[in-house]
Amino acid sequence: MIQKRIPSQFEFIALMASLMSIAALAIDALLPALDLIGIDIGITNTANNQLLITMMFLGLGTGPLLFGPLSDSLGRKPIVFMGFFVFIIASIICVKAPNLEVMIMGRILQGVGLSAPRTISIAMVRDLYRGDHMARIMSFITVVFLLVPIVAPAMGQMVIDSYNWQAIFYIQLLFTLLVCLWFWKRQPETLEYDKRTPLKMNLFSRGTRELFKYPRTIGFTLISGFITGSFLVYLSASQHIFQEQYGLKEEFPYIFAALAISIGLATFMNGSLVLRLGMERLVTIALGGYFIFSATYLLLFFAAPNPPVVVLLVFFALQFFSVGFLFGNLRALAMEPVGHIAGIAAAITGLISTLMAVPISTFIGRFVSGARVYPLFIGFTVCAFLSICILVYLKTYGFRLKRMRSRN
Repeated sequence: MIQKRIPSQFEFIALMASLMSIAALAIDALLPALDLIGIDIGITNTANNQLLITMMFLGLGTGPLLFGPLSDSLGRKPIVFMGFFVFIIASIICVKAPNLEVMIMGRILQGVGLSAPRTISIAMVRDLYRGDHMARIMSFITVVFLLVPIVAPAMGQMVIDSYNWQAIFYIQLLFTLLVCLWFWKRQPETLEYDKRTPLKMNLFSRGTRELFKYPRTIGFTLISGFITGSFLVYLSASQHIFQEQYGLKEEFPYIFAALAISIGLATFMNGSLVLRLGMERLVTIALGGYFIFSATYLLLFFAAPNPPVVVLLVFFALQFFSVGFLFGNLRALAMEPVGHIAGIAAAITGLISTLMAVPISTFIGRFVSGARVYPLFIGFTVCAFLSICILVYLKTYGFRLKRMRSRN
């Protein structure tokens, strides 16, 4: 029998957050260095700098197709180590990249490698928790995880001021090795042998068919894709917005950190509120706020230049406060019905949301690369509206299903 409880819930939360935070470090620490990397590898169109961020998400979305099914068959821990190995190789490719094409290949492979600890950490949480308690644990994990986006851009700026952009990748590797050692020494396996799925060629197709039997899982995954896609536009374009449109190159890491605190505050509050209000009610309220705040910006600044930076920061903070109530809850709601195939379910839902998020962010990001931030808020509003439509459908579907069951 595999140990189902680890010695300390606090350590479990910190360790799972560390597994997930390596991906955040690999993304956010690079933001201040995008222009320098672009110059060194010969990028002529600065809009292509955003590809160094968005393409990593492509790897994060596709990698779980391999690692998810394997973890359901071989256990969680071996797959995490496999992902770390891929990440180390990919990081070396990025450091040595002579051009944009090789750098993109390295970033995609980095995403593939880091998709293992990122996906498996969610599966491990689902192995041990469920329902609102799972959402609560995910909220606390996300709070710790968000410490990285708060400090990563400032760290990246300090590194390139003192050394070069390649040193950022070396620091990522050092952090990865430390987390890997911690995980190996302290975290027991969470998937019991009698719950493992035999590794077969049709494992993915069977898991996909099983997953699509649960409309709520698909619905909340689609919502996650829209929200992630619109947020990814900000993530990839934030350097351009603050450094180019507002001329705040030195202040950018601190602005980025302040806005990350907005998400962290909401996520921390979610850990307490979710047990009282429930995941679905919080998602409903947060989606409403996400739509209202962005739509208000569109009304106030239609056909107008960018507002003062303080005004923009207020709107960003309100948007991201809503996001803080969405990410963990949407993931938990999608995973709740499919705990019996947690590994493959985490992989497929992650793939679906990523295949949505990357094209959405790439498309909207082309417009944000101009002189106005307005297109970003158009993206926020449209994605929020579509998400609300899906949520209304899920609520209507659930109401009809309950009424049919009561009649029977």
